[in-house]
Amino acid sequence: MAEEHERDNDATRTARAVVAALLGAGVRDVVVAPGSRNAPLSFAVWDAAAAGLLRLHTRIDERSAAFVALGLSRTGAPAAVVCTSGTAVANLHPAVLEAAHAGVPLVVVTADRPARLAGTGANQTTEQVGIFGPLVETRDVGADGPPDWVMLWLDDGPIHLNVRLDEPLLPAAPWRLDAEDLATTTRHDADGPRWPTHHSPLDPGPRTVVVAGDDAGPPARLLAQAAGWPLLAEPSSGSRTGTHALRAYRLLLDTDLGRSIERVVVAGHPTLSRPVTRLLGRDDVEVLAAPARGVWAERPFAVDTHLEGAAPHPDQQGADPAWLEAWLAADRSVSRQLDALLGAEPGLTPYDVAGAVARALPPEGLLHVGASSPIRDLDLMLHGWRVGARRKVVANRGLSGIDGVVSTAIGAALGRPASSRALALMGDVTFLHDANGLVLGPGEPEPDLTIVVVNDDGGSIFSMLEQGAPAHADRFERLFATPHAVDLAALCAATRTPHWRVDSLPELEQALASPNGGIEVVEARVRRHDRRALDERIRALRP
Repeated sequence: MAEEHERDNDATRTARAVVAALLGAGVRDVVVAPGSRNAPLSFAVWDAAAAGLLRLHTRIDERSAAFVALGLSRTGAPAAVVCTSGTAVANLHPAVLEAAHAGVPLVVVTADRPARLAGTGANQTTEQVGIFGPLVETRDVGADGPPDWVMLWLDDGPIHLNVRLDEPLLPAAPWRLDAEDLATTTRHDADGPRWPTHHSPLDPGPRTVVVAGDDAGPPARLLAQAAGWPLLAEPSSGSRTGTHALRAYRLLLDTDLGRSIERVVVAGHPTLSRPVTRLLGRDDVEVLAAPARGVWAERPFAVDTHLEGAAPHPDQQGADPAWLEAWLAADRSVSRQLDALLGAEPGLTPYDVAGAVARALPPEGLLHVGASSPIRDLDLMLHGWRVGARRKVVANRGLSGIDGVVSTAIGAALGRPASSRALALMGDVTFLHDANGLVLGPGEPEPDLTIVVVNDDGGSIFSMLEQGAPAHADRFERLFATPHAVDLAALCAATRTPHWRVDSLPELEQALASPNGGIEVVEARVRRHDRRALDERIRALRP
């Protein structure tokens, strides 16, 4: 072993120190995008994978690679993505920003030219230190020669290792790892639960609701149950369970019941609903916010008190039960009306698709939901699940982008291999935005994942916003709806991805009940021309 290290060049020693640091920090999945300058890192990752110390994934596109790593980090141990220098690094930026704003521990490892070539116009060389901006910590590894080792601590959010590698770039011999190689590194363990188990009891008197945004977790539900308050939980909150979670809450906030709210307790990162945003911005409502993950702790709404956490104090007193019952009764009434309205609609609606996907997710299942309409449709169709069933719903809600969703869903499924079923729900524009996420080479780890694509040939969410008003009809299609007329079956065939097209709810339910294994796409064809009118009728429902 000592003789082998003596034969190693500087680039090999640096790369192996970085990979040892990844292993020591608990990284067990590494996604590599091919390149020349990152060859020392790629060889080191290969040797670590051959030793059974990590799982190697390769992707030909850096943006897809980064989102796969993001998905892996969301549902499993922190993952790393490795790429070469130049524009390759810039393609990581969308996933890095999502990780920063969502507080996902992602390690970004970028190869770079040696310091002597910086600022000289050398090929494929740019300023990579700090390329992701002030929100992400960058460490310039190897700037002063090869390190003996690199200590790496992972916290909430991404970290960037910019690794300077000089020629020669190939190792003299394979790296035969053993326990001695990793002795100088320290594996980082999580600091325990995000939320403290207790905080001061809250006055049960004011008419209060609990808003659970993305990644709020079970404590929000526990608080709502202990205090007897309605729970307004987004699908990816991890709180949409139990007896207090409301299905149609956003349809109730503009009613007299919603206007009577006096206080809101916020957990997680609420992003889905304009009625919730208006509620949090009301001058007559007190807002108490528990800390959330991500780089920005400040909230876009006025906050009177920052809670230590969202879990209830053991002495928390319950509110007047009539307050909760009024919300539950209103929710039942509007939900019945919503089901009747949708049941009378001809053909398949996006809400039907979201409801079918929710019903198809079994206990211990995983669902990744795309941004725009699908997660909002799911929000209205999700009744909530029994406590303890451990269904996991995740979404890229840090910045709520539509980029990289296919790759993130694949990574999330790979990061949670024990899931009883893995599903993804997304729109057609989102799917097309990351269709190359379906490109997996022979022998690559592949999850069992059913991707449901709601295809209405364009961006229907804009039809429900201001720009979808009839006054803008002459330019709406070109600027916002962006119809594409893509044959998704042919697109899937290009990557040998099994594809089903369904046009009715029974066909969709049959497709969801008969997974083939591996990655498959179920295309649910829905109409778009009357989406605005349907949304207006839904928003007009009253208890």
